Formats: sequence, C-alpha cells, structure tokens
Amino acid sequence: MPNKGNILTVELKKHFGFDTFKDNQEEIIQNVLDGKDTFVLMPTGGGKSLCYQLPALMMDGTAIIISPLIALMKNQVDAMRNFSEDNGVAHFLNSSLSKSAIEQVKNDIIAGKTKLLYVAPESLTKEDNIDFLRQIEVSFYAVDEAHCISEWGHDFRPEYRRIRPIVNEIGKHPIIALTATATPKVQLDIQKSLGMTEANVFKSSFNRENLYYEVRHKNNNVDREIIKYIKSQGHKSGIVYCLSRKKVEEFAEILKANEINALAYHAGLDAATRSTNQDAFLMENVDVIVATIAFGMGIDKPDVRYVIHYDMPKSLEGYYQETGRAGRDGGEGRCIAFYSSKDLLKLEKFMQGKPIAEQEIGKQLLLETTAYAETSICRKKILLHYFGEEFNRENCGNCDNCLNPKRQVEAKDLLLTAIEAVAGLKEKFKTEYVINVLRGKETSEIETYNHQDLEIFGSGDDSDEDTWNEVFRQAIVTGYFDKDIENYGLLRITKKGKSFLKKPVSFKISVEDDDDDNADMDNIDEDVVVKGGGGGSAVDPVLFSIMKDLRKKMAKKLEVPPYVIFQDPSLEAMATIYPITLDELQNIPGVGAGKAKRYGAEFISIIKRHVEENEIERPEDLRVKTVANKSKLKVAIVQAIDRKVALDDLAESKGIEFSELLDEVEAIVFSGTKINIDYFLQEVIDEDHIEDIFAYFNEAESDSLEEAINELGEYSEDEIRLVRIKFISDMAN
Repeated sequence: MPNKGNILTVELKKHFGFDTFKDNQEEIIQNVLDGKDTFVLMPTGGGKSLCYQLPALMMDGTAIIISPLIALMKNQVDAMRNFSEDNGVAHFLNSSLSKSAIEQVKNDIIAGKTKLLYVAPESLTKEDNIDFLRQIEVSFYAVDEAHCISEWGHDFRPEYRRIRPIVNEIGKHPIIALTATATPKVQLDIQKSLGMTEANVFKSSFNRENLYYEVRHKNNNVDREIIKYIKSQGHKSGIVYCLSRKKVEEFAEILKANEINALAYHAGLDAATRSTNQDAFLMENVDVIVATIAFGMGIDKPDVRYVIHYDMPKSLEGYYQETGRAGRDGGEGRCIAFYSSKDLLKLEKFMQGKPIAEQEIGKQLLLETTAYAETSICRKKILLHYFGEEFNRENCGNCDNCLNPKRQVEAKDLLLTAIEAVAGLKEKFKTEYVINVLRGKETSEIETYNHQDLEIFGSGDDSDEDTWNEVFRQAIVTGYFDKDIENYGLLRITKKGKSFLKKPVSFKISVEDDDDDNADMDNIDEDVVVKGGGGGSAVDPVLFSIMKDLRKKMAKKLEVPPYVIFQDPSLEAMATIYPITLDELQNIPGVGAGKAKRYGAEFISIIKRHVEENEIERPEDLRVKTVANKSKLKVAIVQAIDRKVALDDLAESKGIEFSELLDEVEAIVFSGTKINIDYFLQEVIDEDHIEDIFAYFNEAESDSLEEAINELGEYSEDEIRLVRIKFISDMAN
C-alpha cells in the first residue's frame, strides 16, 4: 500500500504538474486532509494557495475559500480552471455576478462539480447564501489573507471579524487560515478571532534571499529618479505603489508622457477598468502598474522585477507584503522605497479623529516604519525581527545598508545609560519618551510625571536624537529590549539586557560620516547629482551660473525677486535637460505655459547657444515630461476663485483639508496662472499684515516657507502662504 507522501506527490503531479512540494507544503496539506485546524504563515511567493487547492481537489464536497478582493477571486478561479478540464471546478460568489450567473454557480455546486467556492466575507453574511451553504457538503473553510482579521494587521477588514459566527451557522468544519504577513501579535489575534487557538501552526522563513532592499531619501527629484530607474530596466515588469488615488493617476500619466508603458490601478476605478488594467499587466501588455495597496493581494505574476514605493506605507507588514510581489520566481527582485519623514507625519495627522485605540495602534505601526527607513542596520535583520524571526548573519549582502555599510562605533556606555533609563522609568514608557528624558527635554508630559527630578533626566544630553534612536533600534534587534506590543510599544528590559547591566560587553552602532556619499540625501545639493537606477547625470554648473545671472538681470529690470521668474529647481532641471524650444521648456517642473511665454525666450536662446558652442548631446531619453494639467480639481478651483468663493468653504466642498487646497492653489500660481484671491485675504487677514508679509517676499532672496515662518514669527503659516500666493500671482504671472 503506497504511503501518504507518495499519494500526495502523485496527486500533485496529476493536478498541477509539479514533481515536488515546496518547503512545508506537504505537511500542511496532510494536516488539512486529516481534518485539523491549520494556521499557515508563509511569505508571498511561497506557494500558499496550493495548501488549500490540492486538498480541496482531493476531498469530498466543496471547500469555501474566504477571500477579500473580487479581482483576487477572479485571478484564483481562472488559475484553477486552467488546471482542470471542467470550468465548474472553481467558482466565485460575489456582488459582480448576475442572477443567472449565481444560479449557474449553485447548480454546479449541487451537481458536485465545484471543489473550490471563493466568497467575499460580505457575501458570506447574506442570509440566502448562508441558507444555500447549509445545504451543501463543505470539505473545509480556507481564510485567505487572514491578517485582514486583525486591527494590528495592515489591511484590517471589520467583516473578517464575523467569519467565525457565520461558519458556526453554516456548519463546523476544519479551518485553514493563511497569510503572508503576520507579526506574533497579529498571529494570535487571527487564531483567537477564528476560534482556532489549538490549530497546528506552520511557519516558513520570511527571508527572501533574492530580494534587494533599499531606502532612498525623497527629494524634489523623486519623479525623475523613478523614471530613470524604470527606463534603465527596459521592458521588465514593475509596480510603483503610491498612498493616494490622486497620486496614482498623476504618476501613471507622467510615466506615459515619458514613453513608459504604464497603467493606474486603485479602488476608485470602476470594476471593468480595474480588471482590464490588471489583466493588461498580467498579460504583459504593459510594463508598469502604478497602484495603491488595492493592487496585488494574491496576484500571481512571478516575474515582477522591481517594486518601487513612491511613499512609505503605513506599516511594515504592508511594506513587506507589497515588496513580496517582486521576484516570486526566485529571480531578481529589487525593492526601492522613497522616504520622507514629512510623509509619515502627514499619515499620523490623518489619524486624528479616529478612536484613541486605533490612533495608538496606527502611531505604533508608523514608528516601526520610521525605524526601518532610518536605520543603518541590515534591512533584512529589521524586517525579520519584526515578524518574530531572528536573522543571525551580520551582513545579508543584498540591501543598501549591507552593501554600503556605515562606520561602526562603540556604544557600550550609551546602551548602559539607555537600560538604566528604562529601568528608572519602571518600563512604563515608549522609546520616544525615554529619549526625551535622556536628553533632558522638559515636555509637559515629563513635567506631569515629575520625571525632570529623576537622576537619569538629562543623563544622555551629550548625544543627539538620531544617535539615541540608533542605540534603541540596535538594542531591540539584538535583544536587549523588547517592545510590549499589547501596550502600544512600551519598552521592556529582557533577560539579556539585565545581564548586560551586570556585565557589559561590546555594543556597536552605525554612524554616518559627514563626508559619506550616502549621508542624509536631504542635505545634498540637488544640483550636483541626480541619483537613480541608470547612473548619474550632473547639472551643468556653467549653464546654471549663466542662467542665474540672466534671471538676476531680468529680476532687476522687472523689479521682482529672482525666484518669481523661475525657481532654482526649475533652473537646475533646465541645466540638466537643456530645453531648446518653448514646448520643451513647458516640460520643466514649475514652468507652465504662461511662464514659458513670459520669460522663456531669453533662457531658450542662451541654452541653445551653450549646447551648440559646447557640442553637448542633450539627454532627451532622460527628460521628465510633465503632464498637461487637466486636473478637474485645479480647473474647479480656478473657476471658484473667479466666482469669489471663500477658500475655506471651497476646501470643505471638495472634501480636502485647507492646507491641501493651498497646495493646489500654490501649484496653480507657480506654474504661471494668474489668480486673484484679494477678496478672501481682505476677509481673513488685516490689511497691515498683508502689507508686512508682501513686503517681506518682495525683499527676500527665496520664497522658502520655512525661512518666511522663522522671519515672520507673529503670523500663522496659513497667512504667510496666502500672501505668498498673492505675491507670486501679482508679481510673476
């Protein structure tokens, strides 16, 4: 009699054409066949789907697969039908089906043809579906993307919390829960919610050797960097993730304008468009998908060669799952994220107004993301530690920090001070608070607890905040501290940390040298190097200097500050791209049609002469073409201002924050469109204040908001921005 292993291998070959199982797939499948609850924690690309597909085909009855996305269900059903002679082998039941299609699904199930039925949790709650499923033979339940159950998970779906009660209504059968990303906290949450705390847990390593991880500081050239990188990759498949739907659509258009075959994907598009765009990517009719997190959950495309994050995600779980879509075939997979601390502060601001517990969870997840982005430690070590897995190698050899390691310095004394501080605070505070105490910052919270009177207060004031952050990050990863995730990240001293207090050993942290090429990219002059995948392109310093002189002369003649003609980033782009026609000039960031016509001719003339005299080959292939601004929102704003609609009312009617509206209005005037907001200014700002701020910009060397706020301390940021809009519009447009 053949053994179980041989039977499974035969069935695997028969149904899927594979000769061997990957990792622990065979054990998982046998556990399901034995009728036991099963929890599967397996990274993207590890072969999770097979863990429920094969037992479903082998068992009597129909397996109910609970899945979060319609697009994902369609993808999975299509894949299963390709392995079978009968299309009835797999179906989905969701809101996209007509009544006749639903009848066909039910008939196939009753006839015994259907082995896998995919349902959304929302469909599972409908009374008529529950009644129908009660009547059929269910083999088992599979809960795919199970992290959606947990509030600590990155795609929390409240409907997932109702799965267990509904399963009880339909009829109790074994459950297999599967996820590619779950911290120990999320794992426990999933098991509790599904009532499967006794389940056998199968956990694969989260280390994907073939994936390269890199974080780049985000600056004004991010569009150009990404375009250069994508062009350097030829026609390889890639995904660019953005946080907002608006940014997805804008950036997809920018890529298309630069002859990159790209499409947008987000939940705001209609179902047909989403499906068409997803299929175009899977069928390789397009090279790049620009998407929100709505794209990719369970998408089985093995040869995605790069995943770029235009914005850092809200959590490391989300980041890990999204990067996991690269290199699923074991081949090259490059994961590049662009990080700006301002982006994460904006995300934290969006959480205001939510329940306190939700805000605390969200902030904790953002802190983990910040730690990952800012660390000098091996990125794989940080990621694997987050998922409860220790990575014992010092150098993974496949991340930016390991390939370009920072200088290591001894920090034994700093760690001693840190442990003493956590102990002195009775292990009741988070990293940020402990660092404030160490640095002697008299915050209102510290004064509330009278911690300014403790001996440890100010004991670490000779080291800066960045150094202390690095000490705590390294200490957590190497096991001197634990974060109590149940209590929103309170620091606890581990057994190893207590041993260190008694007998300190060497403890090193990474530091950045002042002359390090990789040192804080926000502080590097953007006119020196354009960093990107296809090598660098230096700004032409001679041309840049000539154009600055021309700008100065024009400014003097027109009696306006130089920056109202063209800002420095625009001149830098001109000195890199060499536009020699007015049409090309309009492709420069910050140059609209109005500015090009008003000021462009003389600049075009000197650029053309400089190119000819120096026999310069223009980098046409790297030119970042901007998209003609046809944004409905911008048009609506200009029209509303023409009608003298109050700007705060306008922001409210468009469902955006006032500061976001000002972003849009600034973009409008900086690109050369003249508008008149005097009617609003006179309502909200004293005339004397308007004159003061206007006079400041008339004399200032730059339009920097930060410098203006420092200089004009008595005025609010909104007041300064509003008058700056008036100034640019009046003087430059």
